[in-house]
Order: sequence, then C-alpha cells, then structure tokens
Amino acid sequence: MIETHELTKQFNDFLAVDGVNLSVGAGKILAILGQNGAGKTTTVRMLTALLTPTHGWARVAGYDVVKNGHDVRSSVGVLTEQHGLYMRMTAFEYLDFFGQVYNLSAAARKLRSDHLLEYFGLIESANRRIGEYSKGMRQKLALARAMMHDPGVLLLDEPTSAMDPESARLVRDEIARLKSSQRTIVICSHNLTEVEALADQIAIIYRGQVLIQDSLEGLKSAALGLPEYEIKFSAAWHESRVDLPQGVEILSRTATSLKVRVAAPSVTNPLILKSLSAAPVMAFQEEPRTLEQVYLKVMAKAKGFEHVQ
Repeated sequence: MIETHELTKQFNDFLAVDGVNLSVGAGKILAILGQNGAGKTTTVRMLTALLTPTHGWARVAGYDVVKNGHDVRSSVGVLTEQHGLYMRMTAFEYLDFFGQVYNLSAAARKLRSDHLLEYFGLIESANRRIGEYSKGMRQKLALARAMMHDPGVLLLDEPTSAMDPESARLVRDEIARLKSSQRTIVICSHNLTEVEALADQIAIIYRGQVLIQDSLEGLKSAALGLPEYEIKFSAAWHESRVDLPQGVEILSRTATSLKVRVAAPSVTNPLILKSLSAAPVMAFQEEPRTLEQVYLKVMAKAKGFEHVQ
C-alpha cells in the first residue's frame, strides 16, 4: 500500500529527507519516530502528494505521488499536527463539507457523519461551533474528518495529542480496529507507549534518513542484543549442583538470584528450567526491554555516542 525508493526532498541548501526507503503492506501499521525536524512531516507530505520529491519515488495505494496526485489524495486520510479546522462551522457542517469534497452523496455524508460523531463522543456537540470545542474535541473531529471518505491509507501525525486518557484510549482502539479492516496506517508520534501497543513496524528517522526499520522485537534484538533473564530463588542455591546448557552466559549471581543472557530462548529456556529442577526456583522472567531503550540507543549511536548505555 505504501512504497518509497530513495525518497528525497531538498529545500534550497537544506536536505529535509535523504533517500528514505519504506514498504508497508495492507493491514499494517508503521510508526515513524524521530526528533522534531527529523523529516517525518516532510515525508508524510510527499506521501500525500502535497510536496513533490526532489529525487526518488513513492507509491500510495498503487498510485505514483507525482503522476497520480489526485488519486493519491483521494485514497488517503490525513491528520496533520495543524488541523486546519474551520472554527465558525459546526461539526456537522464541517464533516458534510469534506464529504462533498470527496464526492459523497448527501445520504452517505449524513450516515458517515452521524457514525463518526457518535463514535468519538461528539454527537451531543455536533451543532456547536468548532471554535467552542476543547483541544481534545478538536483532535477527535480532525480524526473523524480524516476518516470521512473511508480511505485505504491513514497518515496520522500525533493522533492522540491533547486528549484525555479515556479519549486517547478510544482513538487507539479505533486505530487498531481500522488496521484489522485492511487499512494501512502510518503514525508519527512521540508517544512510545502508544507506538509499542499499535505498530507492526517502526522506523526511526534522524536528519532525514531512516536509521532502522523493523518490528519491535527486531529492533530490540538489533539495538539491545540478546535477551536477558533473571532467575530468583526462594532460598540459597548451589551452582555446583546446576549444569546450565550451552548458549547461556551468566551475567551476575547472588545467593538467591541468577541473571543470564540467552542466545536462543525458545530452545534454551526449557533446558535452563530442567537444569534447575532441583533448585528452589521462585521466578523466571525476561528483563524488560522497552522501545524507549531502543530509541535512545539508536539515536545515541547516530550522534556518535557509541558507549551510551
């Protein structure tokens, strides 16, 4: 649904996006992470055919963003950081206007508007002017507008910013539901917890370049190395009575705990437990490895701080 090759955008002497290669299949969610100014928004604008690439190419829903710009814009729903809401309109008027832009019939516009306003909890405020809405209400209305024409591709820039926790959870649930209906979704977000919960693939961008792209587990393996496990004992254990299998590296040990690094957990962990069958094992758990750790490690390496832990 989304494919780019050496996608590049240069503004005079400033290289905003530098040879980005992405591939996102139907029914998948790609999260793009990076600092402010890293090139995320410029990349999204090229994917929506709002900016013309300086070099390389991109296809969205099978359409070339340069040759088929109108078809691309008809196939995507976009939530930008600046929503472009028309403050003197009511929510009904606003969604109806964009329904007309997408050539929906009057009946389809009414049905779609009612559904989206009800889903996002805005139906009771649908006849109020948008200028009277809170920031969270405006965010939800902007997302409803992006979904008005039931697009196959959604490009969302900070989709839950300014929302209360309940509203943010509602939007995350909706994003997950949309993925299951074979939509492709690209999210630009600084909310790493949100990305961990939603994304199938994660790309980290720095200075216009994709540093790494993979699944969350793939990123953890690439950036943080082999998984580590802690074994806790209810009483003192005796190492002389334990014959740990190959592929296990002991990192630390105390009288009541053991920390190891494992090369092939699915094969080795059962053997570890078998070797500890005579020991008073109380807990065997993987050490937490978060997207935040991955992000900080990748960014530190990109900036030249190879030894940052």
